[in-house]
Amino acid sequence: MAFDFATPVERRHPEGGWPSQKWHRYGDDVFPLWVADMDYHSPPAVVEALHRRVDHGVYGYGEVPASLQQTLCDWSALHYGWGILPEWQQWLPGVVPALHLASLALTQPGDGVLTVTPIYPPFLAVAERTGRLPQQASMALTDEGWQLDLDALEAAITPNTRLLLWCQPHNPTGRVWREAELTGLARLVERHDLYVVSDELHCDLLLDKGAQHRPLAAAFPELSARTITLWAPSKTFNLAGLTTACAVIPDPVLRERFARAGKGLLPDGNVLGLVAAEAAYREGEPWRQALLSVLRGHRERLIDAVAQWPGVTLHAPASTYLAWLDMREAGLGEAPHKTLLKEARVALSDGAAFGHPGFVRLNFGTTAAQLDTALARMDSVLKR
Repeated sequence: MAFDFATPVERRHPEGGWPSQKWHRYGDDVFPLWVADMDYHSPPAVVEALHRRVDHGVYGYGEVPASLQQTLCDWSALHYGWGILPEWQQWLPGVVPALHLASLALTQPGDGVLTVTPIYPPFLAVAERTGRLPQQASMALTDEGWQLDLDALEAAITPNTRLLLWCQPHNPTGRVWREAELTGLARLVERHDLYVVSDELHCDLLLDKGAQHRPLAAAFPELSARTITLWAPSKTFNLAGLTTACAVIPDPVLRERFARAGKGLLPDGNVLGLVAAEAAYREGEPWRQALLSVLRGHRERLIDAVAQWPGVTLHAPASTYLAWLDMREAGLGEAPHKTLLKEARVALSDGAAFGHPGFVRLNFGTTAAQLDTALARMDSVLKR
């Protein structure tokens, strides 16, 4: 089945005028490659399922369908080799709320919440927003790319550290962690008696052919009683605006604590988001495979472009449609994203928000023509 990933979708001035964070934050002459939001229509099966649900005409309080729960069980068994159960699932409106909820549920005021930088910015805000102590350890940047520095991670742990916010595959570097790194992490978590929230939002976007995701809690069953795994169809199937995600929690005590903490804080499920999630997981696999082929090509386009930019380094991502560029030697000042916004009219994410100034994150989940246009704009500045 053919899917169209080449025709640009009008998002800045669509019929109906629906505003978009990605396309409306900056001026009309700015090309946005910042927020993790692709410029493709979602899978046809999802669009058709939403049409059927909208045509029903009643959008009252819904419930998580048993068919959705079973569909996710089937997806997990098929793609990850992990046999989860329907009762392990806690559906909620997004991964970011889940991060905050986990902090409230599993820690006390003043406890330490640890994460590894660079990292998706909401991770860095969880501790302060929930009255906890923020703790960070940096990854190591080597000639081979970003590596998990277990010594630095252990050194950041204190007696009051209770929760590790983990990300695999990693946003923003695109790392797919090696088995040795994960084994060291698992031992550290057990040694220090930590809870883990494993954000695995990009797990269905592994770019290297033949690569297969293995959830942290599945790879290390000894961690399952202390781990909350977060999944969502939002990045893979371009459904972020439908605010639907799932926390998979095998341990019943942990699951009850998590569910209880959300009472009164989180709304009921998004009735359209639940429909979209089920259609995506049930019928979206052909579309996902076509998407991966497109993203592999775009990754190569970007690698070729970066090779021509003096002072810019890219360690090619093994997952996601996000690239983490080191621009500290590019001569663009302390905030290269600002220079590129001003001079190239291309919007990128500021590395400082991820804990590493001088870097930028670039979203290549757009059409080939649009990506080439944006890279040409950047080329005119970076080569100069």
